[in-house]
Amino acid sequence: MTSAIAQPAASVPVFRAADFFVEHGANMGDELSFAAEVIPDDIYWCKATEPVRLALETEADGTIRVGEDTEAGTPGSVIHLDSCLTFMGDNSETAEMLVLVEVDSLGHVSEIFALPFAPMLPRTDYRLVRIDTETQARRFAEVACVSFTRGTRITMASGMQMAIEDLSIGDRVLTRDDGVQAVRWIGHSTVRAVGEFAPILISAGILNNDHDLIVSPDHRLFIYQRQDTLGAGRHEVLVRARHLVNGESILQQQGGFVEYYQLLFDSHQIIYAEGIAAETLLIDTRTRAALPPELDAKLSAALPGHSGRPHLDFEVQKSLLDRPDAARLLRAASER
Repeated sequence: MTSAIAQPAASVPVFRAADFFVEHGANMGDELSFAAEVIPDDIYWCKATEPVRLALETEADGTIRVGEDTEAGTPGSVIHLDSCLTFMGDNSETAEMLVLVEVDSLGHVSEIFALPFAPMLPRTDYRLVRIDTETQARRFAEVACVSFTRGTRITMASGMQMAIEDLSIGDRVLTRDDGVQAVRWIGHSTVRAVGEFAPILISAGILNNDHDLIVSPDHRLFIYQRQDTLGAGRHEVLVRARHLVNGESILQQQGGFVEYYQLLFDSHQIIYAEGIAAETLLIDTRTRAALPPELDAKLSAALPGHSGRPHLDFEVQKSLLDRPDAARLLRAASER
């Protein structure tokens, strides 16, 4: 029997190990493997054109398992974070990927997946330049951390709008469920806007926002439907920004760099960003690894409010949003 699930299943785009094989080097002809078996300077060839989605569930004790609604892997199997590999492409740009190892009930390796942090192009040479077995948990956590981008205006306790980069620890922010709350911590990082780190642009007006809102791909937005247009079985829903991309008014912005900010409160909150109700950083067994070590130790017993929040049950799965007019329907449903 497994322990209680700490968060809803998320899905990540992965390649199967067989999609990468050594074209030249010591392991010539071998497919991608875990850290103990790969060799620096081997040149890999990517033969896949599109990744598949791997559903992942993180349990309360930190165990990661394959979720039920998955395109790859066996539901219920344990996933180990093996390593973070860095490759250099033909254009001299580096690309990182996490190696995820699926094991069966006996602990035997059943499949290996690669989670790239940047697009991996087919029919392209990639030289393995670094093998890291220390930071894979942190890198995995960074993908799960919901983030706002520089310039995002946050609604304060007074009703005033303040750019997120101007906020300080202790500032009082208006929340949907708990009134005014003080900011506990602010994270900030600049990353390449590629792959899983490329932000989602929600154009002004699409969800009744006065200005563009740009957030990390898995950032969940809170929407109250006056009518249950989506067929979710409830009026209150959480939707991931990536599931609303329609290629027109909601886009994923690939290329360049992006500044991400994370807001942490004593409990997981819904705040207002550019007028849209959006979640703040949720601390759980996966995202905790992204916190600075000194902060993690300090907050380990001080943040009980990050579990058991009722709104965490409101998330809508991608299947209900898999339509080009999903954003329009949600806006109309919230106005009726």
